[in-house]
Amino acid sequence: MSMKEGKQTGAGRPGYEIYIGLEIHIQLLTRTKAFCSCRAGYGDEPNTNVCPVCLGYPGVLPALNEEAVKQAYLVAAALNCQSAALTSFDRKNYFYPDMPKNYQISQFYRPIGTGGYIDYPVDSGIRKVRIHDVHLEEDAGKMIHAGDVSLIDYNRAGTPLLEIVTEPDIKSGEQAEAFLRYFRSFVRYLSVCNGNMEEGSLRCDANISLNRPGAGLGRKVELKNMNSSRFVRLALEHEVERQSGLLDAGETVAQETRLWNENRDATILMRKKEAAHDYRYFPEPDLPAFYPDEKFLGQVKQQLVELPLERRLRLQQEYGLSIEAAAYLTIERETADFFEAVLKVLQGGAEGFAATVYNWLNGDVMKELNNRNLSLGNSPLSPKRLADLLLLLEEGRIHGKIAKKVLSLIFERDRDPEFLIADEGFEQISDDNSLRKLIEKVCSDNPEALKQARAGEKKVLGYLIGQVMKSSGGRAEPQRTRNLLAEIIDADEEKEEKAR
Repeated sequence: MSMKEGKQTGAGRPGYEIYIGLEIHIQLLTRTKAFCSCRAGYGDEPNTNVCPVCLGYPGVLPALNEEAVKQAYLVAAALNCQSAALTSFDRKNYFYPDMPKNYQISQFYRPIGTGGYIDYPVDSGIRKVRIHDVHLEEDAGKMIHAGDVSLIDYNRAGTPLLEIVTEPDIKSGEQAEAFLRYFRSFVRYLSVCNGNMEEGSLRCDANISLNRPGAGLGRKVELKNMNSSRFVRLALEHEVERQSGLLDAGETVAQETRLWNENRDATILMRKKEAAHDYRYFPEPDLPAFYPDEKFLGQVKQQLVELPLERRLRLQQEYGLSIEAAAYLTIERETADFFEAVLKVLQGGAEGFAATVYNWLNGDVMKELNNRNLSLGNSPLSPKRLADLLLLLEEGRIHGKIAKKVLSLIFERDRDPEFLIADEGFEQISDDNSLRKLIEKVCSDNPEALKQARAGEKKVLGYLIGQVMKSSGGRAEPQRTRNLLAEIIDADEEKEEKAR
């Protein structure tokens, strides 16, 4: 696949190079937690999905969730990482109220994947970001602050959490936002995470440093508390201005952790940045190392799918779609699958229908889904039903306005287009004899309008056509109606000329 390098944007203040690396955490879509059999579910009654293991009771023993490991290896493979032939777990020691054990089971010395990369679209081009490592760990609980009271929900404690650490290859807040938007699609395509940042199932910390050109990395600042890709961009843009201002004044940027305050549109100091030795990592004594065998790696390989960027480029080439159309269709795997399934039903006419299918999906179909708060997967609209509707339109059995009515009825009644047009009497009137009778009746009922039309008033033509459409219940074929009406008016004019 040919990948061209996208142009660099948002380079910040003149005189400085910007280095941004991301630490992305995704909650894996497993039924149970990483090291116990408690349910991993969002939104349940607080502190109901807990047990002695995830609550950190003394003497309990963790048991590794195989599905979580499998999903972690899948992400590592999709990120072009070197998958570990041996992976093990470590204890990351720190005290915080939402971490009941006072340590986190994580991976430091032997992560699941290292040395990968991912291409992502930005500015109509493609950039590459290197992946430092992919490692599996357990999530902490959730703290809820209400005034001067803090509550803790431990349901999330122990949920499988995969951390993806990038190299500092991103050059602007804009690029970071584009990368995160793409990464959300990436993990949803792999079916390993739902990608909902508002729920915390996808979270991102950013590390940023500035330095003079050619001087390498500067002092790193970590940014936290960003629950949307937009806030990541805004926080990074603020830090570029803050750090470059310090450097311009001859001051030193402190290595620290800062929080994004969305109300002030600024970052604020949280704490001085810890180093790895502050966490006193040591091997987890209660979990043996994991050695993936050929069967396990084969199962991982079988779950690899065509990723969103690869699919976007293929749809452009295979169906002649624009960049914008292919990008829209491939944001969600469900949409891309639906699009290609429609074309498969249409078979030989697929190439000619590609743009039409995109226009319907991006237009009227999306409108119906939004109005009903549905997705394609849980709606009554199947690929075959949309394909049948487009064929009815192509064959001239219905016209555009009727097609939109039929689409709405599919959602309302969960019936096929053929049934609906028969049941509603929607089939288009396109034979000349039937249309002439309708037109002649309208002309007879509107003599004054007919007279004006004969006098050359074009606006009146639209009125007469509208009356024909009304009398036919919207079933008259519009273009043929217009042509026949023009013929009848011209013929009447000729008769009058001869009579004179």
